[in-house]
Amino acid sequence: MRKLTLWTACVLSAGFFTGFAASAEPVTVPVLAPITGFLALEGGAQRNGALLAADHAGDGMIKADVQDTTTAPAVAVSAFRRALRDGLPPAMLGPILGSQMLALLPLADAEGVPILTISGTAKLTAMGSPNIFRFFPGDVVVKAAHARYAVEDLGIKAPAIIFQTTAYGQSGRAELVANLKKLGVTPVYEEGVPPSAKDLTSALAKARAAGADGLLLHLHGGPTALAVRQAFELGMNLPIVAGSAMHQPTTAALLDPAMLKGVCAESGSAPAAEIDGPGKSFADAYRARFNQEPDAFALAEYDAMGMLAAALKSGAKNPADVRKALSGMRYPGVAMTYRTNGRGDMAHDAVIVCYDGDSHRARIAKRYQALDGVQ
Repeated sequence: MRKLTLWTACVLSAGFFTGFAASAEPVTVPVLAPITGFLALEGGAQRNGALLAADHAGDGMIKADVQDTTTAPAVAVSAFRRALRDGLPPAMLGPILGSQMLALLPLADAEGVPILTISGTAKLTAMGSPNIFRFFPGDVVVKAAHARYAVEDLGIKAPAIIFQTTAYGQSGRAELVANLKKLGVTPVYEEGVPPSAKDLTSALAKARAAGADGLLLHLHGGPTALAVRQAFELGMNLPIVAGSAMHQPTTAALLDPAMLKGVCAESGSAPAAEIDGPGKSFADAYRARFNQEPDAFALAEYDAMGMLAAALKSGAKNPADVRKALSGMRYPGVAMTYRTNGRGDMAHDAVIVCYDGDSHRARIAKRYQALDGVQ
Protein backbone atom coordinates (compact mmCIF):
# COMPACT_ATOMS: atom_id res chain seq x y z
CA MET A 1 0.00 0.00 0.00
CA ARG A 2 2.86 2.43 0.73
CA LYS A 3 4.04 2.30 -2.89
CA LEU A 4 0.59 3.16 -4.20
CA THR A 5 0.05 6.25 -2.08
CA LEU A 6 1.49 8.81 -4.51
CA TRP A 7 -0.06 7.20 -7.59
CA THR A 8 -3.45 7.06 -5.87
CA ALA A 9 -3.28 10.73 -4.90
CA CYS A 10 -2.15 12.00 -8.27
CA VAL A 11 -3.75 9.67 -10.80
CA LEU A 12 -6.29 7.24 -9.39
CA SER A 13 -8.33 10.19 -8.17
CA ALA A 14 -8.83 11.08 -11.84
CA GLY A 15 -10.37 7.65 -12.43
CA PHE A 16 -7.81 6.39 -14.93
CA PHE A 17 -6.84 3.17 -13.19
CA THR A 18 -10.10 1.77 -11.91
CA GLY A 19 -10.96 -1.76 -12.82
CA PHE A 20 -7.65 -3.16 -14.05
CA ALA A 21 -7.74 -6.90 -13.64
CA ALA A 22 -4.91 -8.23 -11.50
CA SER A 23 -4.86 -11.41 -13.58
CA ALA A 24 -4.38 -9.56 -16.90
CA GLU A 25 -1.09 -9.97 -18.70
CA PRO A 26 1.20 -6.99 -18.08
CA VAL A 27 1.76 -4.61 -20.97
CA THR A 28 5.44 -4.54 -21.93
CA VAL A 29 6.66 -1.00 -22.56
CA PRO A 30 10.18 -0.67 -23.98
CA VAL A 31 12.21 2.02 -22.20
CA LEU A 32 15.23 3.09 -24.27
CA ALA A 33 17.69 5.14 -22.21
CA PRO A 34 21.42 6.04 -22.26
CA ILE A 35 22.39 4.30 -19.03
CA THR A 36 26.12 4.45 -19.85
CA GLY A 37 28.26 7.08 -21.56
CA PHE A 38 28.44 10.84 -21.15
CA LEU A 39 24.68 11.07 -20.54
CA ALA A 40 24.57 8.38 -17.85
CA LEU A 41 23.34 10.78 -15.14
CA GLU A 42 20.37 11.90 -17.23
CA GLY A 43 19.72 8.42 -18.63
CA GLY A 44 19.79 6.85 -15.18
CA ALA A 45 17.20 9.34 -13.97
CA GLN A 46 15.05 8.55 -17.02
CA ARG A 47 15.21 4.83 -16.28
CA ASN A 48 14.37 5.31 -12.61
CA GLY A 49 11.34 7.47 -13.36
CA ALA A 50 9.96 4.83 -15.72
CA LEU A 51 10.52 2.03 -13.22
CA LEU A 52 8.84 3.95 -10.40
CA ALA A 53 5.84 4.71 -12.61
CA ALA A 54 5.56 1.03 -13.54
CA ASP A 55 5.63 0.18 -9.83
CA HIS A 56 2.92 2.70 -9.06
CA ALA A 57 0.63 1.59 -11.88
CA GLY A 58 -0.26 -1.35 -9.66
CA ASP A 59 -1.59 -4.86 -10.28
CA GLY A 60 1.35 -5.70 -12.53
CA MET A 61 -0.19 -3.52 -15.21
CA ILE A 62 3.06 -2.44 -16.89
CA LYS A 63 6.38 -4.20 -17.37
CA ALA A 64 9.13 -1.70 -18.18
CA ASP A 65 11.68 -3.29 -20.51
CA VAL A 66 14.76 -1.09 -20.04
CA GLN A 67 17.48 -1.17 -22.69
CA ASP A 68 20.74 0.80 -22.59
CA THR A 69 21.24 2.89 -25.74
CA THR A 70 24.63 4.27 -24.60
CA THR A 71 25.05 7.55 -26.55
CA ALA A 72 25.35 6.31 -30.15
CA PRO A 73 22.38 6.67 -32.52
CA ALA A 74 23.16 3.26 -34.04
CA VAL A 75 22.85 1.59 -30.62
CA ALA A 76 19.47 3.26 -30.10
CA VAL A 77 18.33 2.00 -33.50
CA SER A 78 19.38 -1.54 -32.56
CA ALA A 79 17.49 -1.28 -29.27
CA PHE A 80 14.40 -0.04 -31.10
CA ARG A 81 14.49 -3.01 -33.47
CA ARG A 82 14.95 -5.47 -30.60
CA ALA A 83 11.89 -4.01 -28.93
CA LEU A 84 9.80 -4.97 -31.98
CA ARG A 85 10.87 -8.60 -32.18
CA ASP A 86 7.78 -9.84 -30.34
CA GLY A 87 5.42 -7.50 -32.17
CA LEU A 88 4.51 -3.84 -31.90
CA PRO A 89 4.20 -2.52 -28.35
CA PRO A 90 1.39 0.00 -27.80
CA ALA A 91 4.11 2.64 -27.35
CA MET A 92 7.68 3.01 -26.18
CA LEU A 93 9.67 5.51 -24.14
CA GLY A 94 12.54 6.92 -26.19
CA PRO A 95 15.99 8.07 -25.03
CA ILE A 96 16.62 11.53 -23.69
CA LEU A 97 19.49 12.15 -26.13
CA GLY A 98 18.37 14.27 -29.07
CA SER A 99 20.64 12.69 -31.70
CA GLN A 100 19.24 9.27 -30.83
CA MET A 101 15.66 10.46 -30.98
CA LEU A 102 16.29 12.06 -34.37
CA ALA A 103 17.46 8.64 -35.59
CA LEU A 104 14.49 6.80 -34.04
CA LEU A 105 11.61 9.04 -35.08
CA PRO A 106 11.59 7.97 -38.78
CA LEU A 107 11.56 4.34 -37.60
CA ALA A 108 8.67 5.05 -35.26
CA ASP A 109 6.77 6.61 -38.16
CA ALA A 110 7.53 3.66 -40.45
CA GLU A 111 6.24 1.22 -37.83
CA GLY A 112 3.40 3.45 -36.63
CA VAL A 113 4.37 3.22 -32.97
CA PRO A 114 4.09 6.24 -30.61
CA ILE A 115 7.35 7.18 -28.94
CA LEU A 116 7.22 9.19 -25.71
CA THR A 117 10.37 11.17 -24.97
CA ILE A 118 11.86 13.69 -22.59
CA SER A 119 14.42 14.97 -25.10
CA GLY A 120 14.39 18.74 -25.39
CA THR A 121 15.74 18.97 -28.95
CA ALA A 122 13.42 21.44 -30.68
CA LYS A 123 13.49 19.77 -34.10
CA LEU A 124 11.76 16.61 -32.87
CA THR A 125 8.30 18.14 -32.83
CA ALA A 126 8.91 20.18 -35.97
CA MET A 127 9.22 17.15 -38.25
CA GLY A 128 5.48 16.57 -38.68
CA SER A 129 5.44 13.16 -37.00
CA PRO A 130 2.14 12.00 -35.48
CA ASN A 131 4.07 9.60 -33.22
CA ILE A 132 6.18 11.99 -31.14
CA PHE A 133 5.00 12.95 -27.64
CA ARG A 134 7.49 15.07 -25.67
CA PHE A 135 7.02 15.24 -21.88
CA PHE A 136 9.92 17.48 -20.97
CA PRO A 137 9.42 21.09 -22.03
CA GLY A 138 11.33 21.62 -25.26
CA ASP A 139 13.87 24.30 -25.90
CA VAL A 140 11.16 26.65 -27.14
CA VAL A 141 9.81 26.63 -23.56
CA VAL A 142 12.83 26.31 -21.27
CA LYS A 143 15.08 28.66 -23.24
CA ALA A 144 12.40 31.35 -22.90
CA ALA A 145 12.63 30.94 -19.13
CA HIS A 146 16.44 30.77 -19.34
CA ALA A 147 16.72 34.06 -21.24
CA ARG A 148 14.01 35.90 -19.32
CA TYR A 149 15.42 35.08 -15.90
CA ALA A 150 18.94 36.05 -16.95
CA VAL A 151 17.86 39.40 -18.41
CA GLU A 152 14.77 40.39 -16.41
CA ASP A 153 15.73 39.08 -12.97
CA LEU A 154 19.54 39.10 -12.95
CA GLY A 155 20.03 42.11 -15.21
CA ILE A 156 22.47 40.39 -17.56
CA LYS A 157 22.93 42.55 -20.67
CA ALA A 158 26.12 41.15 -22.21
CA PRO A 159 25.94 37.36 -21.86
CA ALA A 160 28.41 34.77 -23.10
CA ILE A 161 26.96 31.44 -24.24
CA ILE A 162 28.84 28.15 -23.95
CA PHE A 163 26.94 25.28 -25.50
CA GLN A 164 27.41 21.63 -26.39
CA THR A 165 28.16 20.68 -29.99
CA THR A 166 25.54 17.90 -29.85
CA ALA A 167 22.07 18.22 -31.43
CA TYR A 168 20.81 19.10 -27.94
CA GLY A 169 23.38 21.85 -27.55
CA GLN A 170 22.85 23.36 -30.97
CA SER A 171 19.07 23.37 -30.56
CA GLY A 172 19.24 25.03 -27.16
CA ARG A 173 21.77 27.61 -28.33
CA ALA A 174 19.54 28.64 -31.27
CA GLU A 175 16.46 29.06 -29.06
CA LEU A 176 18.44 30.89 -26.39
CA VAL A 177 19.82 33.39 -28.90
CA ALA A 178 16.35 33.90 -30.39
CA ASN A 179 14.85 34.59 -26.98
CA LEU A 180 17.64 36.98 -26.03
CA LYS A 181 17.00 38.88 -29.26
CA LYS A 182 13.35 39.32 -28.28
CA LEU A 183 14.61 40.88 -25.06
CA GLY A 184 16.94 43.23 -26.92
CA VAL A 185 20.12 41.42 -25.87
CA THR A 186 22.94 40.12 -28.09
CA PRO A 187 25.57 37.67 -26.76
CA VAL A 188 29.07 39.13 -26.67
CA TYR A 189 30.66 35.70 -27.09
CA GLU A 190 29.58 32.17 -28.04
CA GLU A 191 31.49 28.91 -28.18
CA GLY A 192 30.47 25.31 -28.79
CA VAL A 193 32.37 22.54 -26.98
CA PRO A 194 32.17 18.74 -27.38
CA PRO A 195 30.99 16.56 -24.47
CA SER A 196 34.49 15.06 -24.32
CA ALA A 197 36.15 18.42 -23.50
CA LYS A 198 38.22 18.23 -20.31
CA ASP A 199 39.22 21.88 -20.04
CA LEU A 200 36.94 24.87 -20.64
CA THR A 201 39.26 27.56 -19.29
CA SER A 202 40.03 28.88 -22.79
CA ALA A 203 36.34 29.38 -23.58
CA LEU A 204 35.75 30.99 -20.19
CA ALA A 205 38.75 33.31 -20.57
CA LYS A 206 37.54 34.41 -24.00
CA ALA A 207 34.10 35.12 -22.54
CA ARG A 208 35.67 37.31 -19.85
CA ALA A 209 37.84 39.10 -22.39
CA ALA A 210 34.75 39.84 -24.49
CA GLY A 211 33.24 41.75 -21.55
CA ALA A 212 30.59 39.21 -20.55
CA ASP A 213 28.54 40.16 -17.50
CA GLY A 214 27.00 36.69 -17.16
CA LEU A 215 27.44 33.12 -18.38
CA LEU A 216 24.64 31.19 -20.04
CA LEU A 217 25.43 27.47 -20.24
CA HIS A 218 23.66 24.84 -22.32
CA LEU A 219 25.69 21.72 -21.62
CA HIS A 220 25.21 18.15 -20.47
CA GLY A 221 25.70 17.26 -16.79
CA GLY A 222 29.46 16.60 -16.59
CA PRO A 223 30.47 19.55 -18.80
CA THR A 224 28.13 21.84 -16.84
CA ALA A 225 29.88 20.93 -13.58
CA LEU A 226 33.26 21.44 -15.28
CA ALA A 227 32.28 24.91 -16.52
CA VAL A 228 30.99 25.98 -13.10
CA ARG A 229 34.10 24.66 -11.33
CA GLN A 230 36.54 26.31 -13.70
CA ALA A 231 34.66 29.63 -13.68
CA PHE A 232 34.96 29.56 -9.89
CA GLU A 233 38.66 28.69 -10.04
CA LEU A 234 39.26 31.54 -12.49
CA GLY A 235 37.57 33.95 -10.06
CA MET A 236 35.12 35.14 -12.70
CA ASN A 237 32.42 36.08 -10.14
CA LEU A 238 29.75 36.26 -12.82
CA PRO A 239 26.14 35.10 -12.47
CA ILE A 240 25.62 31.77 -14.20
CA VAL A 241 22.32 30.55 -15.59
CA ALA A 242 22.72 27.02 -16.85
CA GLY A 243 20.61 24.51 -18.71
CA SER A 244 18.53 21.82 -17.08
CA ALA A 245 21.55 19.59 -16.35
CA MET A 246 22.53 21.97 -13.53
CA HIS A 247 19.25 21.46 -11.66
CA GLN A 248 20.14 17.78 -11.20
CA PRO A 249 21.25 16.87 -7.66
CA THR A 250 23.75 14.48 -9.27
CA THR A 251 25.35 17.40 -11.14
CA ALA A 252 25.42 19.63 -8.05
CA ALA A 253 27.03 16.80 -6.09
CA LEU A 254 30.07 17.01 -8.38
CA LEU A 255 30.87 20.46 -6.97
CA ASP A 256 31.69 21.98 -3.61
CA PRO A 257 28.72 24.03 -2.35
CA ALA A 258 30.79 27.23 -2.41
CA MET A 259 31.26 26.80 -6.17
CA LEU A 260 27.48 26.88 -6.63
CA LYS A 261 26.91 30.33 -5.16
CA GLY A 262 25.14 32.50 -7.70
CA VAL A 263 24.46 29.58 -10.03
CA CYS A 264 20.92 29.13 -11.36
CA ALA A 265 19.37 26.76 -13.89
CA GLU A 266 16.26 26.31 -15.96
CA SER A 267 14.28 23.09 -15.77
CA GLY A 268 10.86 21.63 -16.40
CA SER A 269 10.48 20.91 -12.69
CA ALA A 270 12.64 20.43 -9.61
CA PRO A 271 11.17 17.71 -7.37
CA ALA A 272 14.15 17.64 -5.00
CA ALA A 273 13.47 21.31 -4.21
CA GLU A 274 9.74 20.92 -3.54
CA ILE A 275 8.72 21.29 0.10
CA ASP A 276 5.09 20.14 -0.14
CA GLY A 277 2.43 18.82 -2.51
CA PRO A 278 2.66 16.10 -5.18
CA GLY A 279 6.23 17.04 -6.08
CA LYS A 280 7.44 16.31 -2.55
CA SER A 281 5.42 13.08 -2.45
CA PHE A 282 7.10 11.97 -5.66
CA ALA A 283 10.52 12.93 -4.29
CA ASP A 284 9.93 10.94 -1.10
CA ALA A 285 8.83 7.87 -3.07
CA TYR A 286 11.84 8.19 -5.38
CA ARG A 287 14.27 8.46 -2.47
CA ALA A 288 12.75 5.38 -0.83
CA ARG A 289 12.96 3.35 -4.06
CA PHE A 290 16.41 4.37 -5.33
CA ASN A 291 18.20 5.99 -2.37
CA GLN A 292 18.92 8.99 -4.61
CA GLU A 293 17.66 12.52 -5.05
CA PRO A 294 15.16 12.88 -7.94
CA ASP A 295 15.37 15.36 -10.79
CA ALA A 296 13.11 16.74 -13.51
CA PHE A 297 14.13 14.06 -16.00
CA ALA A 298 12.99 11.31 -13.64
CA LEU A 299 9.73 13.13 -12.96
CA ALA A 300 9.02 13.82 -16.63
CA GLU A 301 9.58 10.14 -17.45
CA TYR A 302 7.35 9.20 -14.52
CA ASP A 303 4.59 11.43 -15.82
CA ALA A 304 5.05 10.14 -19.38
CA MET A 305 4.61 6.55 -18.24
CA GLY A 306 1.69 7.68 -16.10
CA MET A 307 -0.11 9.24 -19.04
CA LEU A 308 0.54 6.15 -21.12
CA ALA A 309 -0.88 3.98 -18.34
CA ALA A 310 -3.93 6.25 -18.20
CA ALA A 311 -4.42 5.80 -21.95
CA LEU A 312 -4.18 2.03 -21.60
CA LYS A 313 -6.61 2.09 -18.70
CA SER A 314 -9.08 4.11 -20.75
CA GLY A 315 -9.20 1.28 -23.29
CA ALA A 316 -6.25 1.87 -25.63
CA LYS A 317 -4.93 -1.49 -26.80
CA ASN A 318 -2.64 -0.80 -29.74
CA PRO A 319 -0.42 1.95 -31.14
CA ALA A 320 -3.27 3.64 -33.02
CA ASP A 321 -5.39 3.72 -29.86
CA VAL A 322 -2.55 5.16 -27.79
CA ARG A 323 -1.75 7.79 -30.42
CA LYS A 324 -5.38 8.91 -30.45
CA ALA A 325 -5.64 8.94 -26.65
CA LEU A 326 -2.45 10.94 -26.09
CA SER A 327 -3.48 13.41 -28.77
CA GLY A 328 -6.79 14.13 -27.05
CA MET A 329 -6.13 13.79 -23.33
CA ARG A 330 -5.43 16.49 -20.77
CA TYR A 331 -3.41 14.70 -18.11
CA PRO A 332 -2.85 16.03 -14.55
CA GLY A 333 0.69 14.84 -13.90
CA VAL A 334 2.90 15.54 -10.90
CA ALA A 335 5.15 18.14 -12.55
CA MET A 336 2.40 19.89 -14.52
CA THR A 337 -0.70 19.29 -16.62
CA TYR A 338 0.16 17.75 -19.98
CA ARG A 339 -1.69 18.35 -23.25
CA THR A 340 -0.48 18.45 -26.82
CA ASN A 341 -0.02 21.62 -28.80
CA GLY A 342 -0.94 19.64 -31.91
CA ARG A 343 2.69 18.79 -32.74
CA GLY A 344 3.42 16.48 -29.82
CA ASP A 345 4.79 18.99 -27.31
CA MET A 346 3.05 17.97 -24.10
CA ALA A 347 4.85 20.14 -21.49
CA HIS A 348 4.54 23.92 -21.42
CA ASP A 349 5.79 25.10 -18.00
CA ALA A 350 9.27 25.72 -16.58
CA VAL A 351 11.04 26.65 -13.35
CA ILE A 352 14.28 28.38 -12.38
CA VAL A 353 16.29 26.98 -9.47
CA CYS A 354 19.20 28.69 -7.73
CA TYR A 355 21.91 27.69 -5.26
CA ASP A 356 23.00 29.78 -2.28
CA GLY A 357 26.52 28.38 -1.90
CA ASP A 358 25.87 26.85 1.52
CA SER A 359 24.63 23.42 0.41
CA HIS A 360 23.94 21.25 -2.62
CA ARG A 361 20.20 21.83 -2.30
CA ALA A 362 18.60 24.20 -4.79
CA ARG A 363 15.58 26.38 -4.18
CA ILE A 364 12.90 27.22 -6.70
CA ALA A 365 13.42 30.88 -7.57
CA LYS A 366 10.70 31.36 -10.18
CA ARG A 367 7.94 29.45 -11.95
CA TYR A 368 6.72 30.07 -15.49
CA GLN A 369 3.49 28.71 -16.96
CA ALA A 370 2.35 28.30 -20.56
CA LEU A 371 5.53 29.81 -21.99
CA ASP A 372 4.54 28.70 -25.49
CA GLY A 373 0.98 29.96 -25.11
CA VAL A 374 -0.63 26.54 -24.60
CA GLN A 375 -3.06 26.69 -21.70
